[in-house]
Amino acid sequence: MSLADDPILRDADQPSGALRRFRAPRLWLGVWLLGWVLCVVLSLIHPPNLGVDVPDGDKIGHMLAYGLLAAWSTWLFATARAQWRAALALVALGIAMEFAQGLLTSYRSMDWKDAVADAIGVALGLWLARSRCPALLQQIDARLFSSAN
Repeated sequence: MSLADDPILRDADQPSGALRRFRAPRLWLGVWLLGWVLCVVLSLIHPPNLGVDVPDGDKIGHMLAYGLLAAWSTWLFATARAQWRAALALVALGIAMEFAQGLLTSYRSMDWKDAVADAIGVALGLWLARSRCPALLQQIDARLFSSAN
């Protein structure tokens, strides 16, 4: 059966902003929201000493984290509008976390380059998920939960 033939995986009849069709939608939305919480927590705690001194190396982590959250939003939401809203919210989160680091902590500093890395990660995550594997999470969901029914 192809993706288009599976009524669980089709999204054409979903309302604007709705989640894609999943067998376990709360699980996938919960994982995405947990990612947001982790971004906030990891942005505000003492940075771990990784023992590697790469100039601006933390920017890679920013791009990966925000890229994965943006990709996840593409896999999670059925419409482009909802996906773009999630992406803009992630960019806003990245900017807000930089202000929070500068204003709320004494052990972190505000760095505009981190916010740029976050935005680049969001753009890359959206592009990769939409162009390479737009139904990846639905396929995982179908494989994990197909035997449960």
